[in-house]
Order: sequence, then C-alpha cells, then structure tokens
Amino acid sequence: MDSLTQIVLGAAIGEAVLGRKVGNKAMLYGAIAGTIPDLDVFSSYFTDTVSALEIHRGFTHSIFFSICFAPLFGWIVSKYERFKDIKGWSWLFFWAFITHPILDAHTTWGTQLFWPIDYPIAFKTIFVIDPLYTLPFLVFLILAACQKRDAPKRRYYNNLGLIISSSYLLLTFGLKGMAYSQFKKELESQQIAYTKLETKPSPLNTVLWSANVDTKDHYLIGYYSFFDEKPIHFEAYPKNHELLGGLILEKKVKRMIHISQGWYSISKKEEQIFFNDLRFGLLSLKPGAQNFVFQYEIKTDASGEVTFTETVKNREDAKQLLSDLWKRIKGN
Repeated sequence: MDSLTQIVLGAAIGEAVLGRKVGNKAMLYGAIAGTIPDLDVFSSYFTDTVSALEIHRGFTHSIFFSICFAPLFGWIVSKYERFKDIKGWSWLFFWAFITHPILDAHTTWGTQLFWPIDYPIAFKTIFVIDPLYTLPFLVFLILAACQKRDAPKRRYYNNLGLIISSSYLLLTFGLKGMAYSQFKKELESQQIAYTKLETKPSPLNTVLWSANVDTKDHYLIGYYSFFDEKPIHFEAYPKNHELLGGLILEKKVKRMIHISQGWYSISKKEEQIFFNDLRFGLLSLKPGAQNFVFQYEIKTDASGEVTFTETVKNREDAKQLLSDLWKRIKGN
C-alpha cells in the first residue's frame, strides 16, 4: 500500500499496543515502524532493475524480519525513552512490522511474507491506493490522538478505525469473488477458451475490476463495473514470446518472467524489444492501448550483458486514466 496508509496503520497499531502507557509516542513510533519495511525501495539505487524488483517486498516484508528486528528496535528505543520496557517496545515494532506486509499481501504486487521461501502472496483484492480504506482510518486516528492518554474515547476511536478498515479489507474479498464470477460467466457466454483467469481492482476503487485472461496465443484484458449493463469486452494482446529469440535463455530474462509470474508479453518497436508486465494493466482504458504500467526495454551491450530499463511514464496518461476510470466506473 501507499506510504500514508502504512503510516496510519502503523500508528494505529502502535496506539493499540502502547497507547495507554506512552500516549502519542506510541503512534509516532508505530508510524515509523510502519514505514521501515518499505525502505527496501532504496535498493534500486545500488543494484540493477531486475535485482531491485526481486528485493522489493522481500526480506523486509517477511515474518523473519518482523521476528528478528522487532527486539532490536525495541531495545534501541528503550535506551533513550522514559518508558524502559523492552518487551513493550518490541511488541509495538513486531505488530507494526508484520501488519505492513499482511496489508501489502492484498495488493496486486503482493509480498514475500515467507521469505526466504519463494512463495509470494498476492490476494489482489485492493489497489495500492484506496481512499475508502485509508481516509476513514485516518479520521479515527486523528480523533484518537486528540484525546488524553487514558481517555476511554481514545481507545474507542482507535479500535473503531481498525475495525472499519479491517472490515472493508474483508469486504474486498467478496467483491473480488463477485467480479471473478461475472468474468467467468462472460467468458463462457462468449465461448472463449482459456487456461487462467486473474482479477484485480482498478486504481482507487473496488467497483471497477479488471481481468487478465490467458489463452493460447493471446492475453485478454477486460473490465467489469458493478454498474455495467452490457456484456464485457475483452481486448486481445498477442504474447509474442517468440520475439525474445535467444534472450529467453538469459538469466535476467528468466528472472523477469518469474517475477511477472508468467503474465508478460513482448513488443517490438523498430529494433527495440520491450517486456510488458501484464499484472498491473495499462495507463489507458482505450481499446488497443499499449502504454503498460510497467514496461521495460531489454538491452544487450557489446559484451553481451542484458539489462532491463523501465520506460518513462507519461503524466498526461495518468491524468487521462483518472478521467476514464470515473466514466467507466459508472457502467458501460
């Protein structure tokens, strides 16, 4: 999830663990702890693109990290804070650390919760930024922070924020199930043979859902809103895996295919080869759009070294997408 959401969740967890004993400092340290796992993004400054993608939401988002580093941070904080209970601080960091990747596991990217075991968890029930999850949560957290440390309303507001946000998160599973059933029904109605179907919410909401469909030679992408009245239209994108040629044997290419969980297509512009990660869709709802959210140019230097370079995104595309989303949410 986005940084603000993780800060809010971490602060609420900190309050739930130590709020009565240390007041707003519990929220402060919870917020800090809630952002620590995402420091793995800095790996992109020290390594190549493929390695950075493998590192992201890996070690720092694991149960292993939560268990091993919570006591360390708890000990450090206890050294300079008046409240000297190492166990109390350790529990705060543990719960703030572990809830971070659990929340991330509900997104499309998912997380390596069981690192070092290579078993990514991605429920794909919520977009990385969802106002319906974050804003009510934030409001109740602010209300709690405005109360005195031992005021009953402080705990009431904080718990209410946690309950509402968690309930919404559970609701997204039901919404995903409804969307999945509709996509499956439509594929059968249109007599489309497929081997795999995956669904995910579109940006900023859980009303409009998108589907990736794996067929023999193409991937199909379709959208369904709970307000739709017309049949779902599926746009076909050729896999073009053969365009990789000998690159398919390269280690970095194999790693990228593994990272994308097999949901990728290859496109070619003049002499440039591009790797398109289909899990995150496109920056457009227009038929035939080619501006994938995550697209990487594959380059080979004179020594034969293969590198992946992410293509630059167009801000105008993002603005247009928001406008198109609002229209599409209201139905086809």
